[in-house]
Amino acid sequence: MSPLLSVEMVDIRSQYHRLKPEIDKALSEALESSVFINGPDVKSFREELSAYLNVPFVIPCANGTDALQIALMALPLEPGDEVITPNFTFISTVEVLVLLKLKPVLVDVDPETFNINPDKIRAAIGPKTRAIIPVHLFGQAAPMNEIMQIARENNLFVIEDNAQSLGSWFVYPDGSRTRTGSMGHICSTSFFPTKPLGCYGDGGALMTNDPALAEKMQMIVNHGAKVKYHHEVIGVNSRLDSLQAAILRVNLRHLDDFITRRQSAAEYYNARLGGHPKIRIPVQTRFGTHIYHQYTLTLSAVNRPVIQLKLREAGIPSMVYYPVPLSLQKAFSFAGYLPGDFPVTESLCESVLSLPIHTEMKKEELDYICTTLLKIIDNER
Repeated sequence: MSPLLSVEMVDIRSQYHRLKPEIDKALSEALESSVFINGPDVKSFREELSAYLNVPFVIPCANGTDALQIALMALPLEPGDEVITPNFTFISTVEVLVLLKLKPVLVDVDPETFNINPDKIRAAIGPKTRAIIPVHLFGQAAPMNEIMQIARENNLFVIEDNAQSLGSWFVYPDGSRTRTGSMGHICSTSFFPTKPLGCYGDGGALMTNDPALAEKMQMIVNHGAKVKYHHEVIGVNSRLDSLQAAILRVNLRHLDDFITRRQSAAEYYNARLGGHPKIRIPVQTRFGTHIYHQYTLTLSAVNRPVIQLKLREAGIPSMVYYPVPLSLQKAFSFAGYLPGDFPVTESLCESVLSLPIHTEMKKEELDYICTTLLKIIDNER
């Protein structure tokens, strides 16, 4: 039997068609300029993103993983230095640490927000700890006020991984607010196509309030040079190309609307799915906004693989972010972590389920997803 609807997990095609006149014009102008590396669109995007985030220095680069690596290369870190980061996240965070011969120190996360737990950070600080990489996961801020306080007390660097939450706000206790990515010593982000601010290929950027760090990162992305053929530090080749920058300039103008559309879809999900005894809807923190890069449920007393299979049969995709803790990944086995070391992360890996969410969702799709999911769960044996 054919599904009643076929739903996309992320519908970039429809978003492109809605913005097609602007995107096509931007690409045409970039092609006409024929300056494909460090062209005018790259410079303009850097300035526009700086203004949006209210951060003085933005350094575009090739992708989000490069951004993390470049941030670490810019700091005075030595092989063997320890960097604290959450266990419940994508592998790129620990990947770059290992490549740079730094020691990742994984910590558990908050069971409701999925973000790094400040109490676990405090417990993990040792004599070799030099930095913290909080990840603003799934679309909302980690508890940055507390994290920055911990960093100040222990003379640690903070690198924000903002790949999933660019555009979200952190709200201070006094009600003032700032964008995620503007609080740490350095922020890294990704413009992978499915990210809140995405391009049509790979792209990334770094942000900082520190002019010295900005200057060093700008050199690192360009083979360690400020002046061509004069290399002051060991660097990499990591540049955002002009075509992607042209697309990002258009999408940045629409980012707040993208966020509103995602939040509207999430509100519908919340209203339909909230209160079910086997479903916990996403928890929004008191100190920030949620832009729903992912709409992630926590399920209990259900067979998740069966639910995913039945959703797929009904034309509804779903994803598990993330099925295996970093601590138990084969590539990270040398660290010596064992099952049971991170009870919250391990529980989440077994119980989370992300539903389709994007800027082009229609009410009939949302209704179909909710109706189908509830029926599957209620009929499960």
